[in-house]
Amino acid sequence: MKVKQFVLTPAMGKRLIGKAIAAHPAINDVLETGTVVIVAGTTNGYVAEEILAATDQAEGFSRDGFRRGVTVPPGTSAPKVPFAGDVVLVRGVRQPNVEIFDVVDDLAAGDVVLKGANALSPELDRAAVLIGHPKAGTIGAALPAIFGRRVRLIIPVGLEKRVCDDLDDLATVINAPEAEGPRLLPMPGETFTELDAIELMTDAEAFLVAAGGTCGAEGAVWIAVAGENDEVDAAEELIESIADEPPCVA
Repeated sequence: MKVKQFVLTPAMGKRLIGKAIAAHPAINDVLETGTVVIVAGTTNGYVAEEILAATDQAEGFSRDGFRRGVTVPPGTSAPKVPFAGDVVLVRGVRQPNVEIFDVVDDLAAGDVVLKGANALSPELDRAAVLIGHPKAGTIGAALPAIFGRRVRLIIPVGLEKRVCDDLDDLATVINAPEAEGPRLLPMPGETFTELDAIELMTDAEAFLVAAGGTCGAEGAVWIAVAGENDEVDAAEELIESIADEPPCVA
């Protein structure tokens, strides 16, 4: 058994998650026979880049503006970029100029929706999303397909978004009538973090052991990787391949 530790910045984590989702067996299966919906979000921008590159459809896609909401420092505004829609692939072919709202009624059992999150409970493999839309936005549109037609929801989400308290309890607090600001909706899907990405791509076990940093490592996480020598070596090679990932400014 070998154990080695690595630091991942949030942008490195997003890239790692994107690479692993593109290699995910469930995604590869449905690309052959069904529909994959990549709902716009900053982490999903990396997911979309990797899936589109793997299917030779990367031309014309940009992560710039691939989001509906974004958190930036106080007093700062996100770049204003026209929204080009979500990424929808039907039997592996990208559909032009569509959003989840255009295709959700056609989704069937086995299809996959990839939707990002704003809060993560790693211990329970649960995530939640902030809601600003009066009809619960994209997750509100997706829920009837998820519950009604067995569409699979996978939630790519970085460890930087982990929270301590129970997500249902948090939702009760901030969804109260007297509360202000966004609402919170715990989602019924499968979370997919940097830990899952490392395990999927290398067969090694990955653990969150520490967090934080400065000089560009704000929000970074320390990951311990354990496994056979070749598994840990594969993880090291994978992480080194994304070490120069620049900060996300989408």
